[in-house]
Order: sequence, then C-alpha cells, then structure tokens
Amino acid sequence: MKLKELESWLQQVDAFEEPKILLEQYPTSPHISACMLYTIQNTFNDIEGKLVADLGCGCGVLSIGAAMLAAGLCVGFDIDNDALDIFRRNAEEFEISNVDLVQCDLASLEAEAYAKKFDTFLWAAITMAKTAVYSLHKTTTREHIQKKANDWGVKMEVIAELRYDLPASYKFHKKKSPLLNLIKGSVERKPFLDEKKHPAVIKLQLFFEKLVSWKIVIPKVVLE
Repeated sequence: MKLKELESWLQQVDAFEEPKILLEQYPTSPHISACMLYTIQNTFNDIEGKLVADLGCGCGVLSIGAAMLAAGLCVGFDIDNDALDIFRRNAEEFEISNVDLVQCDLASLEAEAYAKKFDTFLWAAITMAKTAVYSLHKTTTREHIQKKANDWGVKMEVIAELRYDLPASYKFHKKKSPLLNLIKGSVERKPFLDEKKHPAVIKLQLFFEKLVSWKIVIPKVVLE
C-alpha cells in the first residue's frame, strides 16, 4: 500500500469527540499516523506479520493503520472506555479482524522510579517488546528520552522528524504545530530489564507470550 493511499484510508477513522485533559489525550493525525507506520514498515519491516502493541491506543488510528499494513495482530491498550468504543466502531466499519482491545491503566504499572506518565509508557513498552519500540516525542524532550534510553540499556535513534499538524487540543496550548521526533528504541534483552519489571507488566507479557512473542510496540503519542 502506498503512503498516500494509507493516509487516505486513515482520514476516514473517527477520532476523539472531546479529548480528556486528565488522560492527556492527543489525536494522531492521519498524515502523521501514515508517515509513522509507512516508515516503520518500509524501512524496518516491523509491521507485516508481526504482533503489534499500541499503548494508549485511543480511537485506534495507529492500530487500524498497522492492521491495514498486514500486521499479524495489533492489540490496543487504553484506560478510556469511551475511546475504546470509538475504536470498536472504527474497526467494525473497516471490517478489520486482526485487531483486539484491552482496557487497562498502564500508568498504574509504574514504580516510584518512573513517576512521569510518559516514562511509564516507555518503560511498559520496553519491558513488553522483543524487537523495537517506536514513539513520538517533542524535539525538546530528546535529551531526556536519550538519558532514559541509556539508563534502560536501549539503543535510541531518531528516524524521522514530523510536524504536529492538528489544531491545539486544549485551550492552554499556545505553540502551534510543534516539531516531533519519531524515535526507534532497539530492545536488547539484558538482565537488569527483566529484574526491574513490575509484576503487572510481567503478568501482562506472559499472557500474550502464550500466543506469540511481541515484536514491536507503538506507545502512546507523547507531547509533554
């Protein structure tokens, strides 16, 4: 599937009707979603036939896009039942069968050392993934993300720069169209990673490993 075709399909995916500020819900535009997924698949071959976890999946635009690119299975995780209801409707309208949903609070998996919410999402992603983690971050957070990657023994690289092309989601947003980094974290299994896993993350991972090993994780879009 060509990039423009993928973006055209994703433009038909329903998004948040009213984003919830407490859940830091930011819609991922069809353009950004298509560019992310196209790069992940065509540059790294990390979607087709793979098991994909979409953490903080929201209304499912990334999951549905991954499914369109022939992911073996894409599982979306989110705490918000309203968002998951929209996700379900989207999947039904597109007649997509290779997606599934899990309602859970990934932020509750954090230990004291990972108090920031986006650190929690990245940590959960890294502990679940067997191959790679892909995530979006404002360019101003690159140094922080690099430090975390070093602490966790993960090789991090910026593989694309994208401009956030949606209107401000909340009234307090003043800067329009911030520049984002699409970051790839290459996960190498190291003993300290396994030792630091939160019991809830271990339980979640073992459940899905009964099906097939995780290959790639796409965490929630982070705009902090």
